[in-house]
Amino acid sequence: MVRMRKSVVQARRLVGKAAVPTMPGTSARWHMHDYPGPLCRWHYHPEFEIHLIQHGTGRSIVGDHIGRFTARHLVLVGSNLPHDWISDIGDGEHITNRDVVFQFHPQWIRDCQQLLPELRIVDPLLARAARGIEFTGQTAAAAAPQLLAIGDSAGIDRLHHILALLDILGAAPPAEAQLLASPWTPPHDNGGTDDLIDDALNYLFTNSAREIKLADVAARAAMSESSFSRYFRRSAGQSFSDTVRKLRLAHACQLLENTDEPISTICHRTGYQNLSNFNRQFRREYGITPGQYRRIHQHPELVLAGSNPAQPEP
Repeated sequence: MVRMRKSVVQARRLVGKAAVPTMPGTSARWHMHDYPGPLCRWHYHPEFEIHLIQHGTGRSIVGDHIGRFTARHLVLVGSNLPHDWISDIGDGEHITNRDVVFQFHPQWIRDCQQLLPELRIVDPLLARAARGIEFTGQTAAAAAPQLLAIGDSAGIDRLHHILALLDILGAAPPAEAQLLASPWTPPHDNGGTDDLIDDALNYLFTNSAREIKLADVAARAAMSESSFSRYFRRSAGQSFSDTVRKLRLAHACQLLENTDEPISTICHRTGYQNLSNFNRQFRREYGITPGQYRRIHQHPELVLAGSNPAQPEP
């Protein structure tokens, strides 16, 4: 089981409000950062965020959505939508330039639209971003170079890449723009991070193969079980038990895709003691069995061949 370094937790706890500064001469913020680091934690802010993962694998949290990511994972996060990307790393591991991030305030877009009404074409895209959007396929492939170019350019050339990026994302076909989170509005202020939620998620991530008790996590927060349960649901947008289930199943997906371990072994490695319950929970979450999921991701050519049988010659 991959564990997070203790330094990651300590770095996260040092962060208070999630301030998003801009550089002199720019109207929106672009930056690249490593993992682990002080910017890698569960947080939210009023700015929209276009986030590219360049290296590694792990589990992503966007609102109440918990999934897995690989390199070239590209997401647009809406205003004040909580998010976090937790990489699969061992003790002492470090991923250089894992993240490429572009952040812009909703007011910046509104001000630009006053002068350039053509920019109103991005309104539907930004409205959908309230649930988080993962871009895949040709859209992600075309958008990533534009996102990277923002950091290497200035002046009008920088604006060109920003507008090109928004244009590509706004034109994405539905099959390449998956909405992630459920519609919900958490009671957030103008942006920040929640140390209690961040610590709880880190604890769940590092202990997902073990029995996890609400009482243990509540004790870490110095709260009663009922108080912590209410606080967690209000802040994270889903129950504690749903979060545990989604983290475990995301880990199971990773093992199904990347290993040949028996499904019964994966069941126990992800914290399930009963194979029937594991299969039931997996099917409830993804609509298919673990075996079907493995075949789709490890042997897509066989799945496609099976779904399109050859027609007899006339």
